Amino acid sequence: MFIFIQNTVQNAIIEIGRYCLLMWQAFKAATEFRTYYQNLLTQMVKIGIDSLPIVLLTAVFTGAVTTVQSAYQLVSPFIPRSVIGGVVSPSIILELGAVLPALVLAGRIGARIAAELGTMRVTEQVDALEAMGLNSIGFLVVPRVLAGISMFPLLYIAATIVGIGGAMIAGEVSADLPAQEFLKGARQFFNAFDPVFGLIKACVFGFLITSISCSKGYYTSGGAEGVGNSTTQAAVTSCIFVLLSDYLLAELLL
Repeated sequence: MFIFIQNTVQNAIIEIGRYCLLMWQAFKAATEFRTYYQNLLTQMVKIGIDSLPIVLLTAVFTGAVTTVQSAYQLVSPFIPRSVIGGVVSPSIILELGAVLPALVLAGRIGARIAAELGTMRVTEQVDALEAMGLNSIGFLVVPRVLAGISMFPLLYIAATIVGIGGAMIAGEVSADLPAQEFLKGARQFFNAFDPVFGLIKACVFGFLITSISCSKGYYTSGGAEGVGNSTTQAAVTSCIFVLLSDYLLAELLL
């Protein structure tokens, strides 16, 4: 038991050290824009445009379900129906529009990034880049992290708009809540800082998911089995840190 705990702590320290070293080298390589600008555009399309369908699908059903459940719980005749809009709208802006898409993308984007870099590592393509005089971290890691930081806020905006739209449609269809009543409640409980908080969370989630996945993939070893392990670890670790950072940001900023 003691040996198991000792090995777990030792491996965790090694992982944190590797991650910090990779991020420091990526930070220094960020100034070499000519090295990665084309790769940056490619990654922005893969992370942003290609993820849009699954993000919007998640958002519209999340908004719809939240409205139906809120209407189910608020059955008192003394509570106006517009309160449902005042409950659902802030929930989407503050939490659901950022966290649920991030958890979905942690699996989709995190696994893809770790698999790409892991495969390049075990097939020695990363070593080939270094042999050609290219900074592999600047070429492979920096564009993926920058694309995550820049595209996640845009995905959050799209998810929030579509989520509120889905909530309004569900209110009209199944909760007997006209759109005017929903919007009345949403305006009544709107706080100008809520969207800013959501954007901050989206930037943090984008950085964590892409940087953790890059670290897992870049340090892959052990052939095809190692690539599989890195892919799984990237998705799981990204989800854990998304949830942890969500709590810490709420404690710090709200």
